Amino acid sequence: MVASSRSRMSFLDRFLPVWIIFAMVAGLLVNHVVPGIGEKLGALEVGGISFPIALGLLVMMYPPLAKVQYDKTRQIASDRRLMTVSIVLNWIVGPALMFVLAWLCLPDEPELRTGLIVVGLARCIAMVLVWSELSCGDRELTAVLVAVNSVFQVLMFGVLGWFYLQVLPGWLGLPTTSADFSFWSIVISVLVFLGIPLAAGLASRVFGEKIKGREWYETKFLPAISPLALVGLLYTIVLLFSLQGEQISEHPWAVARTAVPLVAYFAGMFAISLVVSKVTGLSYAQSASVSFTAAGNNFELAIAVSIGTFGATSAQALAGTIGPLIEIPVLVGLVYVMLSMGPKLFAGDPTLPAQPGSPTRSG
Repeated sequence: MVASSRSRMSFLDRFLPVWIIFAMVAGLLVNHVVPGIGEKLGALEVGGISFPIALGLLVMMYPPLAKVQYDKTRQIASDRRLMTVSIVLNWIVGPALMFVLAWLCLPDEPELRTGLIVVGLARCIAMVLVWSELSCGDRELTAVLVAVNSVFQVLMFGVLGWFYLQVLPGWLGLPTTSADFSFWSIVISVLVFLGIPLAAGLASRVFGEKIKGREWYETKFLPAISPLALVGLLYTIVLLFSLQGEQISEHPWAVARTAVPLVAYFAGMFAISLVVSKVTGLSYAQSASVSFTAAGNNFELAIAVSIGTFGATSAQALAGTIGPLIEIPVLVGLVYVMLSMGPKLFAGDPTLPAQPGSPTRSG
């Protein structure tokens, strides 16, 4: 059973880009073959949260959170250097960079521009767990950074939305946008997309080790559930592309124009974060966690907020839905960039993957 799980995980890892391309194509085919699939899936919502998407994300997030050694998180959270670097990158550099790119690339598209700014405010609390795991980042650090982002999201999303859509444009003599973000939409998103898998992962670790011991948990249970992370990721990709197939086909120019600043944002944030991490003396594993946490975004929250504030058919919501369609392939590519550059940038670092170039953590 364990050997089978390990073999399946290795196979998925080895051909990950191929599976993701297949998942995208499959989603578009589902949208084409099953008329109205987007409306049918969109109707399966509870409290503004899409049940099908939530299911995929929860399955995807559970294995990485079950692997976290929670007894180490308190020490990590007390590291002021790490916390300062991550908070500055996520809550100062990230939103500011997206604001600049949105205005530079979409000066004549105020609705798409607003949607992009909203995406920049929604910091990642979900898929970063997969990117960190594939790049052999620090699991415990990633879990702590995700938790910190969740707290800041509840406290700062509305404030930063007001600043970047009304205050800063006014200072610069640019048109402003009025937006009233729902506080409860943000809280619900955090509770569902982080609270549930975090509670499940923590419970698995505590009760698994208590009943069967750490050795069994690490060598038997974790290898058995590991494939669920990539299965959940591929399922989510199929679902997203099946939901947004009509938008892509009906608004190809809007998709193309919005993709430009998004690609620049993801790549730019990753590069900035990696350089800052290296300069501040972080290890390879820490740098991978910090870089992917800063580069990714909480597209679930961005889409929910845009739909709730501007409407489901708005261009703002379209920009939010384009976000993950660009983010997923770009960040998968950056996983391989991190793995290939790691031995050169962090030569001799004990946290480097045992097999550089293959997104599988040894041991």
